[in-house]
Amino acid sequence: MPFDLDKLCGDDLFGIQCLPYGIFQPSDGSKARIGARLGDHVLDLFGMFGDACLSACSLNSLMAQGRGTWNELRGRIIESLERPRFRDSVVRNAHALNAVHLGMPFDVADYVDFFASEHHAANVARLFRPGTPPLHPNWKSLPVGYHGRAGTVYPSGVPVKRPWGQSASEGGMAAYGPSGKLDFELEVGFVVGRTSPIGQPVTVDEFDDYVFGVNLVCDWSARDLQAWETFPLGPFTGKSFCTSVSHWVVPLAALEGARQPLPPQNPLPSSYLRGDAPPWGLDLALEVAINGHSISKPNFRDMYWSPAQMLAHMTVNGARTRVGDLFASGTVSGAREDELGCLLEITRNGNSPIALGNGETRAYLEDGDETTITGRALLPNGLTVGLGEVRSIIA
Repeated sequence: MPFDLDKLCGDDLFGIQCLPYGIFQPSDGSKARIGARLGDHVLDLFGMFGDACLSACSLNSLMAQGRGTWNELRGRIIESLERPRFRDSVVRNAHALNAVHLGMPFDVADYVDFFASEHHAANVARLFRPGTPPLHPNWKSLPVGYHGRAGTVYPSGVPVKRPWGQSASEGGMAAYGPSGKLDFELEVGFVVGRTSPIGQPVTVDEFDDYVFGVNLVCDWSARDLQAWETFPLGPFTGKSFCTSVSHWVVPLAALEGARQPLPPQNPLPSSYLRGDAPPWGLDLALEVAINGHSISKPNFRDMYWSPAQMLAHMTVNGARTRVGDLFASGTVSGAREDELGCLLEITRNGNSPIALGNGETRAYLEDGDETTITGRALLPNGLTVGLGEVRSIIA
């Protein structure tokens, strides 16, 4: 046997409790297809089961089959790993992770980015609107968000080209040039696997029927471009140039044990933002590093708005979802200094540069810098579920 299957199944992050989905191309150059990660290997699901939707080079074909198929497939994978009579099939269809090429996991239909962390929203307000209330009057009545560009969502590993655009000059007039304040934003993404009827909102209680899984997201932000253009209509070219996502989409079933009640929401949200159960978040331990130096470790459980509330608000006006929609949480930040999710907060808009492990400092990202976002879900039984990583170099 080329590997220890029992050891792989018990992997701390990517064992049988995880089994995230992605797209891989084998080392022999054959067609890219859907796989599930198991430890340091990828399982060829089409080779194991033969379902036509598993031979596609995008998860969209699998997602379009619906929640029943999602749950059935996960059960079949687990059964194949647990029962000795399937072992030969598993071994034949396992590929070493370091010998395959990982691709974009799904075709993005639409992309929406939220602003769901109260800590992040308040910190940004204190930087740009000192002496005023930290939150706009509407912030606690609805999950604030904006529409991004689906066409500039790229997988981990694709270099990030420093954007050019307009920013404010010292004289207060527009200046054109490369961004001098390039920033990352550590976020969690939710991948939609079901198309909703035209004009019919998705309720908070329908979240599990619509969301296929979770991934990691880096929302790249040119803070100088963003500051100049934001008013009166909000983010545009300072955000739309690139969004990076992890190669793996973790199914919701793997994260069931990581669900936790959200902190109390006050005032009580509108009726469409309330469901049969209290709002819940996820216990996701996240981390971001620059050039291998860890600079922050926030947790997703500290968010104010829940993923289900984001989806409900995104569709409250009848806007439909489509298979492959991606919506992200916005920057994940906590209350402590070591829980801030972007350089804007960490360096106080560049005024307090941070020290890296090699003696260098950073106010914002420089060309050649590599950022790495990682995460894991914490389950009550002591197990963990890996979320993969988003690794990007500034070109």
